[in-house]
Amino acid sequence: MLQMRDILWGLLFTGCAAAIQVQITPALGEISVGESKFFLCEVVGDAKEIDWFAPSGEKILPTRPNISVSRTDESTSTLTLYHANVDNAGIYKCVAKNGGKEAQATVQVKIFQKISFQSAPSPQEFNEGDNADIVCDVVSSPPASIIWKHKGSILQSAKDVRYKIMDNGHLLIRGINKADEGMYNCEARVMARGEIDFRLIKVIVNVLPTIRARKTEVNATADVGESALLACDADGFPEPTVTWTHNSVVLETGDKYSLNKDGSELVIKEVKKVDEGDYTCIAKNKAGEKAEEVSLNVFVLPNITYFNNQTASEFDEEVTLTCEASGDPTPTISWKFGNRVFTEGEQASWTRPDKYESLDRNVVVRSHARVSSLTLKNVQFTDAGRYLCTASNSIGEDNQQLFLEVRYAPKIMGLVAKYTWEENPANLSCEVAANPRASVVWFRDGIELPSSNSTNIKIFNTPTVSHVEITPESQNDFGSYNCTATNGLGTESKEFLLIQAEVPSSPKIEEVQPFSSTAVVEFEEPFSLGGVPILKYKVQWRLPGKEWKSQEYRADKDMTRITIVGLKPETTYEVKMSAINGKGEGESSRASTFKTEPVQYSLTREPNAPILEVLPGKNLNSVKIKWTKQDDGGSPIKHYLLRYKAKHVSDWKPERRLPPLSDYVTLTDLDWNTDYEIHVVAVNQRGPSEPSVTSFRTATEPTTVPDTADSGSVLGTGAIVGILIVVFLLLLVAVDLTCYFLNKCGLLMCIAVNVCGKAGPGAKSKDIEEGQAAFSKDESKEPIVEVRTEEENTPNQEGGGPTEPNETTPLTEPEPAAADSPNTVVNLLPSTAANSVTESFSTPQTNPSRENTTSSPTNTAAALSNSPEADPECNVGPLVDLSDTPKAAPASSLPVLEPVSPPCANANGPQSQRESVNAPGSAQSKDLQVDGPSKDASNSPCSDSTTSAQNDGKTAKDDNTKAETEVKNATAEVKTVPNEAPQANGNESKA
Repeated sequence: MLQMRDILWGLLFTGCAAAIQVQITPALGEISVGESKFFLCEVVGDAKEIDWFAPSGEKILPTRPNISVSRTDESTSTLTLYHANVDNAGIYKCVAKNGGKEAQATVQVKIFQKISFQSAPSPQEFNEGDNADIVCDVVSSPPASIIWKHKGSILQSAKDVRYKIMDNGHLLIRGINKADEGMYNCEARVMARGEIDFRLIKVIVNVLPTIRARKTEVNATADVGESALLACDADGFPEPTVTWTHNSVVLETGDKYSLNKDGSELVIKEVKKVDEGDYTCIAKNKAGEKAEEVSLNVFVLPNITYFNNQTASEFDEEVTLTCEASGDPTPTISWKFGNRVFTEGEQASWTRPDKYESLDRNVVVRSHARVSSLTLKNVQFTDAGRYLCTASNSIGEDNQQLFLEVRYAPKIMGLVAKYTWEENPANLSCEVAANPRASVVWFRDGIELPSSNSTNIKIFNTPTVSHVEITPESQNDFGSYNCTATNGLGTESKEFLLIQAEVPSSPKIEEVQPFSSTAVVEFEEPFSLGGVPILKYKVQWRLPGKEWKSQEYRADKDMTRITIVGLKPETTYEVKMSAINGKGEGESSRASTFKTEPVQYSLTREPNAPILEVLPGKNLNSVKIKWTKQDDGGSPIKHYLLRYKAKHVSDWKPERRLPPLSDYVTLTDLDWNTDYEIHVVAVNQRGPSEPSVTSFRTATEPTTVPDTADSGSVLGTGAIVGILIVVFLLLLVAVDLTCYFLNKCGLLMCIAVNVCGKAGPGAKSKDIEEGQAAFSKDESKEPIVEVRTEEENTPNQEGGGPTEPNETTPLTEPEPAAADSPNTVVNLLPSTAANSVTESFSTPQTNPSRENTTSSPTNTAAALSNSPEADPECNVGPLVDLSDTPKAAPASSLPVLEPVSPPCANANGPQSQRESVNAPGSAQSKDLQVDGPSKDASNSPCSDSTTSAQNDGKTAKDDNTKAETEVKNATAEVKTVPNEAPQANGNESKA
């Protein structure tokens, strides 16, 4: 490019030797507003000055701000327009000078405006219903044409009069609505240049809020901790915000008020009366705001603030009860006494007994504002009691009890007649109303009861009733009894009658309806009940000439039918009835004859439903269902079907089939506190009867100790029984040890004597001391000998328990008697004389073997011999006391004794038996051998021995041989006290 230019300039320079040539590049300039552009002025020839001139003819200086002129070399100059505007348009001229020579060139500079959107904001918001002016300001030169589009379609006024394109290019939408919302296209076009541009504008239509209160009036109750909810629903676009005001104060969430998230619900906590009023709900958005009022009505429950109790005396002129109440709305006050209601202004009416006011105007109710009074005139004792003051309004009521105490003399009430029979106790009840409380006295023929000769009369008193219980022993106990009540205001008496009850008269059999094996007897109850209720009916039937069969039926209310079962088909029977009350059975009715029907299976029918009765079971959650067979329909009952279920469920328990002779079943493991329904059906050959239906309710589950069986802490029954047995045995051992150490008796003592052959500790020294005491009784050198007999095997009347040994118990253990010893023995009783020697011991010198067989003395034998509880059937022999004999009498010289009965059998062991003493085996023996009772004697019954003794009551023969034999076989105790024994300190003998 430059080479070509240089060639052209060279040719020109050659052709025009010294001429100056000027050329501007580019020759035409079009500049858009705001753009920058430069123009190059080239000079051919030698030019000393190159200048640029503005369209105004003014030379452009280099100092201008937006137009710059610069000379790059000797032949070129550059004109630069920065950020051109419309004012820069025109013809610019470039002038080159060299001395007197000058050349110039011009260039036309045109400034044009491209399409420019000066103002086309997005989004643009309008309120629904407004005329929307959608702004789209376009600048261009030449001016551009504006086209509006919406949803792809060009908007034209000819098609929709609501649309109009303004001269300034704006779009006007008349009465814009929510459907007009969306994106609008503002498009600008310049046809001369083919230029086009557009802007998308989002149009938003805001909707003014609408507000609606859920309830325009809200009612609340004050002072009960209640909250009130006020709510309004607001709609609009954008979503409005909701606020609440009360008395021009904006309410916010706090202790008193609570607002939900969008503010539409206002909760007023713990409503008070001061909260009453109007509350304003305000909904606000860009389109504006709307308000709605909600009224809160606060009511106050009635509250009785004052009342008074009164005390009056009977027959006082008047007494007034007062009751005052508050509340909003103002409460009305009414009075109630028993079933009578008193209100102001209501007169007595027989058609409205519930609104009662006495006909003689003895009751007057007056009300003023919130105070009401009830005035009673001519006070009666029946006016005493509890009065109920009720204050009520539209939201509730309040009650308060007032008490009127009336002082009055006794009033006797109650039934004056009572029926009973001999030996059957009956109560006459004297019910006394009195204030203050009265004392009650019963009289019979002027004598106050109970008297000394009226042991069959008892009196029981309660605060209001006095009962006299009379058990008639004869006809004299029936008649009149007087009850007299007295207090400080007066006395009242009343006669009560105790009447002899009679047996009921006979019932009347009206009809007998026979079937094949049953018969239904219809009857009328007796016309005379005898004064007491009928308890049972007795029905008797028989074949003619045979014995009567009978059955008793419990008398139910209005009972007029009884079914006889177990009859034979096609058989004639007689039937009669009688009634039974507490007095006894009355006369039987006249016998009626009937004949049972034959068994005709073609004529049989289903049986009648049995009669059911619910009885308590063994456990609280079990019941016994008992039924009574009714008419079998001419065919024997094959079985019964029973089913049951809880009423709150639909499924029945599995059906049970029960034998035909059964009459009850027990249901166990039922749910607690549950209603059950039971159906029982009797089935014969023809089919089932109608179901007999009954229901019952189980008991509430008792409170029990929680089951801890899993933890192993609960003992079984066997373990508990074992523990009790061990405890019992330990107690027995403790008692036996106590008896062993204190009284030298018991099981341990017996074992020590029989097994170990030793006496208890201290027994020997104790016997020695007692022997010394016995020896000191007689100063003679002769031994003291006692021969005693015991009652043998006499059982204790209170259980035949073992008896304790006493001072007459032998000191040695009993030995088995000879097998041939006879049943007849001699009883030698101990002496009852005072200070008699009751115990001795065998000396070690004469019989060392006795030392370990002595036992401690007890009082059992003496107690048995002197006790009235001893067996009277056992005969008691005379006492032989040899203590005064200077020498031991030989066996042959013993007195002749009357034989007595053998000992009574006793199963309680040897301790409860009586020991017998046999005669010495040889004459040389100094000590008598002490033997136990024979087995035959111990096993002989007391009654037989007594009879034998009574029948054979003879004295022993005088010959010495037989006397010796009897004495030898007799049960006796011989004790010897040697005179060599040292004398004991003291003269007391052990009792």
